[in-house]
Amino acid sequence: MATLWEHYQEGGWAMWIILFWLIIAISIIAERAVYLYKCSINKDVFLSTMQKCILAGDIARAIKLCSAANAPLARIVKAGLMRVNRPDEEVQAAMDEAALRELPLIEHRTAYLGLLANLAMLSGLFGTVIGLIGAFAAVAGADSASKATMLAKGISEAMNCTAFGLIAAISALIGMGVLNGKTQGLLDDINAATVQVMNLVVNNRSKVNLTGVGDEA
Repeated sequence: MATLWEHYQEGGWAMWIILFWLIIAISIIAERAVYLYKCSINKDVFLSTMQKCILAGDIARAIKLCSAANAPLARIVKAGLMRVNRPDEEVQAAMDEAALRELPLIEHRTAYLGLLANLAMLSGLFGTVIGLIGAFAAVAGADSASKATMLAKGISEAMNCTAFGLIAAISALIGMGVLNGKTQGLLDDINAATVQVMNLVVNNRSKVNLTGVGDEA
């Protein structure tokens, strides 16, 4: 740990800029990871439960189960079930409207990680250039005895900035890749599940029992 701190100090003031981008990136990764975890739901189990309720005509129970799930997929399906007594077009429109509210929240902030990765890398490059400029400027005006020491110090500052910038950028990109994978999985589940629920409603309207549906609004 002491060695890492020494390297950080040797990197000069540009290291603080890189650290700033890294802290923001880590904060976004942590917040998104928690949110996406809370959004997760077992699609197969959810669809199986919805199918049983719809085939049994018990829409009120299906709505209650959606409310209990408290996930984007469940809220979108619930919006459609709340309009099950209306024409198919209105049921689909209700689900589409709910999706327009939920989907941006799932994708929120993740794209900023790409920007932060670039900013960290460019800040590292900036620190590298500043370190080299300082090194050569110092060498130009120094006596021969201290030239090697001053040059080594400048190069050390430059390389530490480069390394830290790359570490921050790689961390942000890895986080972005993992979050994008999770996000895409959630979006695919939502798209597949909403279509299947819509088909179940359309094909089983004769079995639908609307008793209690209005009470769940």
